[in-house]
Amino acid sequence: MERISRIMVTSRHALLGVVMMFTLASSVAAAEVGHRHPGRASEVPSSGGKAGSAGQARPPTQALGATVDVVADRASARIGALFGADRADDLAGGHLCTASVVHSPQRDLVVTAAHCVGDASTDLVFVPGYRDGHAPYGVWKLDHRYLPDGWTKDQDEDSDLAFATVDEQDGRAIEDVVGANRFTPGTTTGATPVTVVGYPDSRETPISCTNKPTAYSSTQQRIDCPAFTQGTSGSPWINDAGQVVGVLGGYDQGGDTDDVSYSVTLGNQAADLYKTAISNP
Repeated sequence: MERISRIMVTSRHALLGVVMMFTLASSVAAAEVGHRHPGRASEVPSSGGKAGSAGQARPPTQALGATVDVVADRASARIGALFGADRADDLAGGHLCTASVVHSPQRDLVVTAAHCVGDASTDLVFVPGYRDGHAPYGVWKLDHRYLPDGWTKDQDEDSDLAFATVDEQDGRAIEDVVGANRFTPGTTTGATPVTVVGYPDSRETPISCTNKPTAYSSTQQRIDCPAFTQGTSGSPWINDAGQVVGVLGGYDQGGDTDDVSYSVTLGNQAADLYKTAISNP
């Protein structure tokens, strides 16, 4: 997100941190400074070809409202970082936003925030499962981008959502390599908890937080999750069914504090944009 630099502080819940020490493999480092606002692809073990079949989006021991490090697994491989194309051969420290693979007939689609990909003059690449300067599933060039008219004309915060196709590698689509979650507009806000996964630009591994979103307005939803700083724009909000029901962005390009994040409500506009994206080969 495009936000003022802040110190990431997770130690304010010290007691929770003690409990989490025994149930979580790792936690987000305290007092880390942040902002909000190519190798050959290796294959993730098959999940039977069904998008969203990798299981729950969050570890069963993750407490609601706690931000933790993401374990590298089949589900997290579908989420990655966006880089300027000029960083494709030197990834470390250069990621800008977050994006994730969503199912499409062509099996080549990612979703992110419109403010992450709205500058058509900037070539971008997507690195699924990015960690510590490495691209375990390859570096994928963004091709066509699909943004709502409300964003391209007025940068309307209620239109802060975008899709992009990615080019094939060695004749294979990205969904064939890492799988995909399902983009699911029309889901009632707060019907179930969701897990937000993103890449703060001050970190080289992703973080996640699970909580129940609430309505901010008729067109925006919000979630309380600490330490989602700049770079986490475009992070998917994934429910336990493997459905993307939000994308970090919207109000103030994601929010005016690192501890509360926003998404446009995925309604008719989001459904129409998705149909446009999957209808163009």
